[in-house]
Amino acid sequence: MSVWIAIAVTAVGCYLLKLAGLLVPAGTLERPLVQKMAALLPVALLAALIAQQTFGTGDALTIDARAAGLGAAALALVLRAPFLVVVGAAVAVTAGVRALVG
Repeated sequence: MSVWIAIAVTAVGCYLLKLAGLLVPAGTLERPLVQKMAALLPVALLAALIAQQTFGTGDALTIDARAAGLGAAALALVLRAPFLVVVGAAVAVTAGVRALVG
């Protein structure tokens, strides 16, 4: 299959998914359960992406310097540090552990 065919199929799929979202009745979106799920879904997806990127290597689970960086970021968040400090702490700890380990 050509790359351009894959791009076109993906574009059409994204358009149809967006269209399906627009066709949902307004009454359905105003239900409290739907609103609560819509508010919590991005947090759950972000947590899943972070876990996959931190602990996943191909088909295996690993614990390496990225886990230490995630721990540093979590600690910075608990201490209510600004976002740039959280990212900086994660980067610095990950780089430090990688430099120490090898």
